[in-house]
Amino acid sequence: MNRKFVIFISLLYVIFMGIMAFYHFQTEEMKKAWVGVGGVVCGAIPLLLALFTKLKFNLPIIISYFIFLFGSQYLGTIRGWYGLGWWDTFVHFISGGILAFTAVALYERLIHRKAGAGISPWFVFLFTFGFAGLGGVLWEVYEFSCDQFFGTTMQGGGNSDTMTDLIADVVGGLVIAIYSGIRTKLKLKKGK
Repeated sequence: MNRKFVIFISLLYVIFMGIMAFYHFQTEEMKKAWVGVGGVVCGAIPLLLALFTKLKFNLPIIISYFIFLFGSQYLGTIRGWYGLGWWDTFVHFISGGILAFTAVALYERLIHRKAGAGISPWFVFLFTFGFAGLGGVLWEVYEFSCDQFFGTTMQGGGNSDTMTDLIADVVGGLVIAIYSGIRTKLKLKKGK
């Protein structure tokens, strides 16, 4: 069931962004066209994983991923919501939370079940928070690199934009990291 849903939602997004890319290439709006191509690539990642691996998908993360893609690629760039001023910060806050939830899912899959009882809630907090922060930093490195090497304007506000984005990523990750640490502590108390 999960795999079929992931295939369906991925195909839906890939087709939608393919249509956006085709339309904007026709109207010679190249920035929007290339965002459409990027949407096809980003939407295809879960599709390819579903088709060619035996991964078990965490549906809330997959759904959050596509909501994030839709908000950043379609609403943000193609529809121009980044011009609202606050949209970019909001999207970074959400992405920090999504990255933190991804860290929790990775932690739960990678940690040996018997070791879980001995794991400190502080470790879960730091792992989750660090993962979200690193994801935000890597994204800003990507934006900076694109601006330097390809002449894009992804860091439209320069240092101020970068720092605002990083703060939003960190705050989004912090909220989920605190929740994860408390949840782990409560689980440990129940287990005793």
